Formats: sequence, C-alpha cells, structure tokens
Amino acid sequence: MANSAIPRDFLKNVLQNGMGRYVCQLQRITFRFCKSHPGSRHMRDFVENHLLDFTKKNPGVVVYLQPRRHRPPSIVAEFLNGRRETMEMIGKEPGEICKWTEHMRGRSGVQIVNMIRNNHTETPSTQGIWHPFMFRDSTTALAKFPSSQYSAVKQTGKTATDFILEEVKKK
Repeated sequence: MANSAIPRDFLKNVLQNGMGRYVCQLQRITFRFCKSHPGSRHMRDFVENHLLDFTKKNPGVVVYLQPRRHRPPSIVAEFLNGRRETMEMIGKEPGEICKWTEHMRGRSGVQIVNMIRNNHTETPSTQGIWHPFMFRDSTTALAKFPSSQYSAVKQTGKTATDFILEEVKKK
C-alpha cells in the first residue's frame, strides 16, 4: 500500500488496557470459506487442524464458521471498538492463516496510520519538552572530558551526616 493511501494521524491506543488486567480487543472472528471450491482448501485444512487450538487458547474470542458457496475464503475480525477488519485468504497456507489469526488477536482494533509526530498530548506544554541537560550550564557542551572541574562532587547544602555531627557537638 502506498504511503499516500495510509492516513496520517497521532498515535492512539486503548486507554488503561493492561493496567489492571489485559482485555483482548478481538471480540469475534469469522472464518468464511466454501465447502467444495478448491480455492478454500487451505482454509478448510486450517479449520480442521488448527482452529480448535486457537479457541482453547482464547476463550474470550467468539469464533464463527460461515460456509459460503463459490466465494473466496476470508477472515472477518470484529473488535471491541466496533471496527471490522476483513482479510482475503486466497492461496494462503494453513500456517500463514494461523499467523494472520494471531495478528488479529493481538491487534487493538485501532486503524493503522502513519504517525505525524513521535509524541503527542491533548494539553501541550508551553515550556517545551524536558531533557536531562535542560537546567545545566551550557559550557559543559564545550569542555574536554575527563575534566577536574566537572568531575568534582558538588555539594549545594548541608548533608544529613553534617547535620547529625553538628547536633552531636552541640550536646
């Protein structure tokens, strides 16, 4: 798919998923195939040999089998956010169908987009993005390291040890 065909948007995710417990976003998956057409041979093989393993591993996903006469095989995945993804499985081997099924199980249902920027917030900061050298002296960028000036420990006030020693001396 060309870059111009993929929509551009900010990165989105399903909020709080995985904070308490993980909720699989795949609600139901439908396998469509023809019982007699040779083009659906691999899909029928997948249903007979691999589908039972998928259903045992994912009890929260509803699985439908939809035989359709003289139609190409396909997978329809429906997610909790209401989005539907349809994939044609013409000529795909059973192992590849397994991989696409696992791919759909792991998806969040959010449409795949090109990211506009790496970071995004709903309430942008007027101060800019923080980085480790934000409040440091800019002369450190030009210094030759190792430097005795910048290697020394800087003490900005009394340490806890100094405070305790002073209290002991007072008594």
